[in-house]
Amino acid sequence: MRNILASALLLAAASYATTANALDSSATPVVVTPLASKTTTASGQPITLPQKNLEVQVSAYQIAPGATLPVHKHPFPRYAYVEAGTLKVTNVEAGSSNTYKTGDFIVEMIGQWHQATNIGTDPVKLLVIDQIEQGAKNTILKQ
Repeated sequence: MRNILASALLLAAASYATTANALDSSATPVVVTPLASKTTTASGQPITLPQKNLEVQVSAYQIAPGATLPVHKHPFPRYAYVEAGTLKVTNVEAGSSNTYKTGDFIVEMIGQWHQATNIGTDPVKLLVIDQIEQGAKNTILKQ
């Protein structure tokens, strides 16, 4: 029984080594280009994660030219990668704005009222990642 178990482990290790070498092969190059490294939000807040069960949600957004999102806030971290277009995000509490273009990475403010407007002539396309407490929502609209 021990010999069978040892043989199975050796076979699994050999198979893993072959797979790992295939991924390492120069025939399948992998290029990693760092896009952003942030420790604070767009308004300078430190980024902290929820203390309870974490849920990661990934969404694609498309915002029409000239469209303005309603004033809202996020209780948990939200990150966005601008795939296309030009987006102006305004912190309505502070009166400050940031403009983001294709290729930019946004770390949205947490717990601060803000809104976004597509100020370009093309749709804004965003890849959005939320880190929330499991089952919670990450967008609160201002009444």
